[in-house]
Amino acid sequence: MIQISTAAQDYFRRLIEQQDGAFVGIRLSALRAGTPSADARLEFCEQGDLDGDEWAVDCEGFTLYVEAASVPFFDGAEIDFSKGLGGGQVSIKAPRIKGGLAAGEGSVAARVQQVLDAEINPQLASHGGRVSVEEVTAENAVVLRFGGGCHGCGMVDVTLRQGVEVTLRERVPEITAVIDATDHSSGDNPYFQRQA
Repeated sequence: MIQISTAAQDYFRRLIEQQDGAFVGIRLSALRAGTPSADARLEFCEQGDLDGDEWAVDCEGFTLYVEAASVPFFDGAEIDFSKGLGGGQVSIKAPRIKGGLAAGEGSVAARVQQVLDAEINPQLASHGGRVSVEEVTAENAVVLRFGGGCHGCGMVDVTLRQGVEVTLRERVPEITAVIDATDHSSGDNPYFQRQA
């Protein structure tokens, strides 16, 4: 369910009224949904712009149409409008738009995997690296295995302790330990060579 504040409804209604009358509402869709760079797009829509499978939210004086493929990403979203010096600003808080599970949902292993997929691996990919879950123990210790440019990298300890572990513990507070199970002496193409 999407929550649209009265201020946001008033703002959208005024915008539609200022148009030539062909617009039937506002269309909401997710761009790059499920990725760290996900964003929301709002646009006027005419009847011909609609596919017919949108999720329609009746508002005061207009309808908000949510693109069918985007509906799961806007579940629990809040849309608001605040006046400011430049006229005002629309804000959309959509906790699911970057993908995966909301905080507290799913198993520890599922949430760890989601954080790796959505946040950590896209960053490691810039160095040709990646990390995967080897195991989540009964005590919620996470055992990881690094690959690519991270396998044998001289900076992997820093990456693990100051990047991966910090992010995982923030997102999945039940984690008791983060352990690297990689044999870094066998890395074929490390991003930074280890000092001998």
